[in-house]
Amino acid sequence: MESLFARYRNLVVLMALLLAQMIGLAVQVRRSGDGRNTLDPGDRSGVRLIRLWANALVSPPERLIHSIKLGSEHLWQNYLDLHNVREENQELQKTIDRLRLEQAALLEDARQGQRLQALLSFQEKYIYKTVAAQVIGSSGSEQSRVFYIDKGSADGLDKDMAVITADGIVGKVRDVFPNSSQVLAINDQSSGAGVILETTRIRGILRGNANGQVQIVDILADQRIKPGEVVLTAGGDQIFPRGLPVGVVDKVVNDPERDSFIEVLVTPAAHLDRLDEVLVISSTQPRFSPQDQQDLAASEELKGAEAAAIKEQKKASEVMAERLPGLIDPNLPPDQQPLHDTSNPNPVAHPPQALRPDRFTPGAAAGTAPGATDEAAPEPRAPTAPDSPAKPVEQKPPAAAKTAPAKPAAKPPAQSQPPKTTLPRDQPGRNP
Repeated sequence: MESLFARYRNLVVLMALLLAQMIGLAVQVRRSGDGRNTLDPGDRSGVRLIRLWANALVSPPERLIHSIKLGSEHLWQNYLDLHNVREENQELQKTIDRLRLEQAALLEDARQGQRLQALLSFQEKYIYKTVAAQVIGSSGSEQSRVFYIDKGSADGLDKDMAVITADGIVGKVRDVFPNSSQVLAINDQSSGAGVILETTRIRGILRGNANGQVQIVDILADQRIKPGEVVLTAGGDQIFPRGLPVGVVDKVVNDPERDSFIEVLVTPAAHLDRLDEVLVISSTQPRFSPQDQQDLAASEELKGAEAAAIKEQKKASEVMAERLPGLIDPNLPPDQQPLHDTSNPNPVAHPPQALRPDRFTPGAAAGTAPGATDEAAPEPRAPTAPDSPAKPVEQKPPAAAKTAPAKPAAKPPAQSQPPKTTLPRDQPGRNP
């Protein structure tokens, strides 16, 4: 050892001096926050260089030890110490199941609230009185499509009352019990309802078939019926009010038993396979809101005022008629009074009667024989001298005709007789 120290004594001393010098510099020199060295005492304080070196020397081992510790804890907690994990998993699974049930219940309540809100809104706006009911059961048979509701005779229900929803008709009440009722759906084979197509105005009977489909029967073949046409209640069955939605036309098929008839398959507007809440029409007497009642009262008042005004006008006209004696003849019946005379005040003027009617005269030709002569022969003329002028003679009125003339169809109005005309003696008489 002494020989080694003696041999490298100078080198060891040099290294010791250099180390001491470096330590002295590290103690004196400071390093600022931005990483630059500072020797000025006026500069702000920083980290001594020796502390920085010590931190750089000690940090890696400490970081390694800390990482080993974290890895050991993770390995112990997640892979080695698992005796409580099973119980925790069971508790967590129970909590998840409970939360799922609560979520499903809340979702169902929300959906039911939406349905009830829509049903209540429809019930408030509907003109007839309705009773809301809950569907509580079904028949359980494919051949009979009936269901039960939780309202009965105690709630004012009776047989053959219409059951509807906000979407459309559902069926009618079949049997009534004190606290429940049985409803026959429209897709049952024994059901029936009068319906009408909205566009073509064709009427038919709605009922169900063996497959539970809704169809319209007893309709003659018509090319105007197309799929998609809206079907409404006709109101003739005295059960469903007029104008309620039934569904839309799905397709048209020929009746297998009758060639000239067709069957119209209808897609119902109401969801018959998932009914929850329905409305039963308990009264068909219209009910009105307060605003509608006020409007009706105002309308009745206006109607009464108008009726009173018309009555006053009629009374005034009667008083005026009494004051005008020329318009009422006490010797004539009421239907022949001048007020009720509908004859033409300006009759058509007829031509004057002929003085000498013959077969060509209107009204006398029918009673005159084709070979008959004039009704009266001309009066014989006295002989005169050739150079003497003819004296005019007065024409006499014609005598009665030998043959009775035909009776005219209508009596002509009385007219003044035309003046007599004079003809010269040498000229025969002619009809004017």
